[in-house]
Amino acid sequence: MTFKGDGIIGDYYGTEGIYNAFEKLATIVHRTPCKQSSTLNSISGSKVYLKLENLQKTGSFKVRGAFNKISQLSDEENAKGIIAASAGNHAQGVALACREKGIPVIIFMPETTPQAKVMATRQYGADVRLVGNNFDEAYSASKKHQLLTGATFVHPFDDLAIIEGQATVAMEMLQQCPDLDTIIVPTGGGGLLAGTALAVKLIRPSVRVIGVQAQVTSPIAASFRDTNFVSNAFSPTMAEGINVRVPGKLTTKIIQAYVDDVITVTEEEIASSILFMLEREKMLVEGAGAAAVAVALHHRLPSTSSSTGVIVSGGNYDIGKLDECLKTATGIVVASSF
Repeated sequence: MTFKGDGIIGDYYGTEGIYNAFEKLATIVHRTPCKQSSTLNSISGSKVYLKLENLQKTGSFKVRGAFNKISQLSDEENAKGIIAASAGNHAQGVALACREKGIPVIIFMPETTPQAKVMATRQYGADVRLVGNNFDEAYSASKKHQLLTGATFVHPFDDLAIIEGQATVAMEMLQQCPDLDTIIVPTGGGGLLAGTALAVKLIRPSVRVIGVQAQVTSPIAASFRDTNFVSNAFSPTMAEGINVRVPGKLTTKIIQAYVDDVITVTEEEIASSILFMLEREKMLVEGAGAAAVAVALHHRLPSTSSSTGVIVSGGNYDIGKLDECLKTATGIVVASSF
């Protein structure tokens, strides 16, 4: 099936790159299911389709951007080795792509990264360095190391090749669920949200693109309403995969131009959505993906939305935090109450 777009995106953002990424990744990544949730249909009043990127290779959509970027590097860049910084999922995507191409890679991750993500990244062959309490501190350390070594840096979100790779999630959704009128996208640095916006506004611009962040750390939501906003203080959240204090410059520019809205959800709503997915969908998803589910579960969809796609961005949840999740969700209506 091919795309026939009638969109509003110009050549500035290289629409050819999106189509190239879609064709290239078709033989590399999983075409993940986009399944309807009857329970969320009943709760939200909209048909809700879950795009299950938790079933993707490495358990996250991030592998798409990583493979797309690394496939474009020159032999000279590869020979220098690769450095990346990540809160977990980008790390695994980069590590897998580098393993496939035989490229040495060093990845800086926060000390607070779930152990499952650290172990998986090492199992893919990466040299993992645990530095700092959050992504921004790990990122700073990775850039310093890059200056010392001259290695090639693969940014987790603020890179057009990464964004174009992430755009393929939405391109699949538009094929799998052609009646969508809204897509809900969890966002941290903005790569997935920017990619979704570019793809949707290129192919089917009538579809609304809505980003979602954790309320306690929501710089993209803040800057969406105040273009003078720069950053906020770091705050821990159950959605650690989208806990980025300073979004990308390129991603922010694209989001400002093409995203319809950015909203926030509470920690309690995220926690209850993790439990909902576990109880009703029989899937353990991470907080970032659950943040998108929370929009449908807690009646945050636009009243005019009749067919909604929700990107469940990843499934790399730290099982040791389930007790914390249960405590956080106390008092919030969860699946077993419906």
